[in-house]
Amino acid sequence: MHMFQKVDADQLEVNPFNMIGKDWMLVTAGNEEKANTMTASWGGVGVMWGKNVAFVFIRDSRFTKEFIDREGTFSLSFPSEEYRKEMKFLGTVSGRDEDKIKESGVHVGYMDGIPYIDEGSMVLTCRVMSQTPIRKEDYLDESIDGTWYASGDYHKMYIAEITGVYAR
Repeated sequence: MHMFQKVDADQLEVNPFNMIGKDWMLVTAGNEEKANTMTASWGGVGVMWGKNVAFVFIRDSRFTKEFIDREGTFSLSFPSEEYRKEMKFLGTVSGRDEDKIKESGVHVGYMDGIPYIDEGSMVLTCRVMSQTPIRKEDYLDESIDGTWYASGDYHKMYIAEITGVYAR
């Protein structure tokens, strides 16, 4: 179904600022029985603890966070601009309340048991290495809390080893 090929991370020539911040990504977690996805525009890729890693920020309230915490793995899928409407939907509707994946029209595939969104042009599979709560007392810039956390719904930062890079 997916026609993805595994590629070496060193061969990637992508702009993470565009890929994540402008084009967005879908963070997907779960297992073959149930998976959930959410749209994200915060995060990055780099090197940590001698490994290629991705880091993502997930609010405590997000349903997808429960799947990440339970499974310890997730994927990052990068759909093209033609899926902008679906990505907006997946970023605003909770999978707790309805089957938003089915309703959006995107499809879940599995690589190494990790769910991903098949409409992506590239997929990273990831294994969580650490999780760190974002806390008000750690800010050096006091404007962050009022700007991003007025609701009190804080993020947790996940640093995850990239276990696979797949491209079409």
